[in-house]
Amino acid sequence: MNSLFSLPEASTHAVTVDHIFYLLLALSGATVVLVFGLILLFAVRYRRGSKAKRGPMPEFLGREFEIGWTLATLLTFAFLFWWASSADLSSLAAPPHALEIHVVSKQWMWKTQHANGAREINALHVPLHEPVHLLMSSQDVIHSFYAPAFRVKQDVVPGRDTDIWFEASKTGTFPLLCAEYCGTNHSAMRGEIVVMQPEDYAKWLTRQPEGDDLAHEGAKLFVSQGCSGCHATSSNVHAPRLAGLYGRAVQLADGRTVTADDAYLRDSILQPKRDVVAGFEPIMPSFKGLLDDGEIQSLTAYIRSLGEEPPND
Repeated sequence: MNSLFSLPEASTHAVTVDHIFYLLLALSGATVVLVFGLILLFAVRYRRGSKAKRGPMPEFLGREFEIGWTLATLLTFAFLFWWASSADLSSLAAPPHALEIHVVSKQWMWKTQHANGAREINALHVPLHEPVHLLMSSQDVIHSFYAPAFRVKQDVVPGRDTDIWFEASKTGTFPLLCAEYCGTNHSAMRGEIVVMQPEDYAKWLTRQPEGDDLAHEGAKLFVSQGCSGCHATSSNVHAPRLAGLYGRAVQLADGRTVTADDAYLRDSILQPKRDVVAGFEPIMPSFKGLLDDGEIQSLTAYIRSLGEEPPND
């Protein structure tokens, strides 16, 4: 595996991560040199038989030294904590109009799907200088999406949706790895991220095999799995309407309020009796074992696409 020093900074986030890393390296190196230098100096100067003056340090010098050293250490730690935490927090929330790509991990491959339905295995094509938002899930065990050139890593956990985003700053082909031991062929779970100029990415996307996008696939599943029998506007069953639901605050029967995001929709599909919407009966069956992660992502994309439509009364 390539080391951090041999990989280029290929994303906007990578520059900040590398600056923090190099500063920590310099501070650690300076501390090691100072400590071992003092040890060597004192060992030589105050060796047995030397004529160096010995005695207690003047009180004012000891007090000022202790106060100065403590304050310097405290301020340095506070600055590093602020810088590193602000860099991490800024990498959590993807920009509102980021390009959305779905990633499904399984032993031992990465399956990616673009918004227009184009699919890849162990590869991910993205445009240059455009934020890319990855929505990820696992079909079996814990994996970890690791793109060292972009300095991003995110665990992909079964039964839970996770996400990460980056903005590529250089064109080229960069390694994609799994950083969590996931089974016998963990070391072979490799792929590549191909960063292209925006116009080249658009051409590549149009050349991929035609297929329904995620929302259209989700719409078909919505009908074939019987969801429309309860959640459609024309349904006689008293069930929550889905148009305009995504991103909205939902009042639950137990008094809690949650946001209808990807995680909430996934839980509602697999564990419908856990978060029951206020005013509705817990009559929805669980689809656990009936839908895989890719199908859940498609259903979520379909519900998300309804967010632009006004709710029907």
